[in-house]
Amino acid sequence: MTLADPSHLAPSATVAASQAAPVSKQRDLRLDFFRGIAMFIILFAHTPGNFFTSWIPARWGFSDATEIFVFCSGMASAIAFGRAYDTVGWKLGTARVSFRVWQVYWAHIGLFFAVATLLAAIDMTGAYDKVYIGTLNLWKFFEEPGPQLVGLLTLTYVPNYFDILPMYMVVLVMMPLIMALSRVHLGLVALFVGAVWLFAQRRILAEIGLGEYHLGLPAEPWSERKWFFNPFGWQLIFFTGFAFMRGWLPKPPVTPLLIGLATLLVVANIPLSNIGVREFGFDWARDWRIANRIWITKSDFGLLRYVHFLALAYLCWVAAGDKGARLLAEGSGMLARLWQNILAIILKVGQQSLAVFIVSMFTARVSGFVMDNIGRDTWTVVAVNFAGMAVLVLAAYGAGWYKSQPWRKKVDR
Repeated sequence: MTLADPSHLAPSATVAASQAAPVSKQRDLRLDFFRGIAMFIILFAHTPGNFFTSWIPARWGFSDATEIFVFCSGMASAIAFGRAYDTVGWKLGTARVSFRVWQVYWAHIGLFFAVATLLAAIDMTGAYDKVYIGTLNLWKFFEEPGPQLVGLLTLTYVPNYFDILPMYMVVLVMMPLIMALSRVHLGLVALFVGAVWLFAQRRILAEIGLGEYHLGLPAEPWSERKWFFNPFGWQLIFFTGFAFMRGWLPKPPVTPLLIGLATLLVVANIPLSNIGVREFGFDWARDWRIANRIWITKSDFGLLRYVHFLALAYLCWVAAGDKGARLLAEGSGMLARLWQNILAIILKVGQQSLAVFIVSMFTARVSGFVMDNIGRDTWTVVAVNFAGMAVLVLAAYGAGWYKSQPWRKKVDR
């Protein structure tokens, strides 16, 4: 997920398949910008009792920050790992991917123990009526730690709060096969991705009598619950971003017709969204959502989430301009300089997305605990959210500093 600084223009991977067009060599600011925005949204969404969630994408449409995160991760992976496949071959490219899976695996384990320890430490004080380990349904882990430790390390115990990184790992594991298929024909890639997505749709398979063939992974040993984020469904959005960055899918043209169609899809989605049902009181929309949940399921990544995200992504892609040109402020006035500084921060957060994500999930629980103690009036919530955002920014710059390995520069001198 982590990319180089945008000030360095990294050459994109050369497409292995003869059918694909070459990828642009210029760094696209939109990738890091929207990934950075997604990191802040993820912080807001995971902070308990946070009214900032009233303004996140999930409230206004089927898709949310998870789609942004996974789609942009696919694009980033095309740069980081696709280039490795092109330059050093399939075996070493796969080794590069496996190393990333190893890193993400231990990041996942570390995140779990950090959050579980935090919640347990709060409960040990005995100062609160709320049982904090219960807020993430970690009862079984603390009641029977032995079996759950085995499950945790084998990814057969995946509590809901900790399921995004395991999903990402499984999708990465699929990449060597995707790259192998792309060398034969890109049509095989599309067929494989589409088929895997279809067999991840539990409700669709049940409708056609193939429910026993549902692709899913067990989330806990004591029940039949599956991972909330089914990687076999979510790989569709990941490899869509991957394909765009590789040049396997062409850039969509910027035309009034497509802009109008995308706008219509986004606006039409509002009455059917959470805010339409809960705030505007559209009872018909509630009934529609219940009747059509097969198409909007988040767990298996329903098709209408995909359509809504692509429409919204297209509008943002157009609004930001070619290579993110409109994101760059013109002039030297105070507002331009302020935006340039804000943009630099957002890009840095987007570049260090794995480190920032880990910190955000921990910070969200801390923020919720702080607000449990000091209250949730408007200014308190605003202050806690901005403090959390500052923590993410510090984490991004800190991770960037460590990755630059400044000690090597001292040695070289």
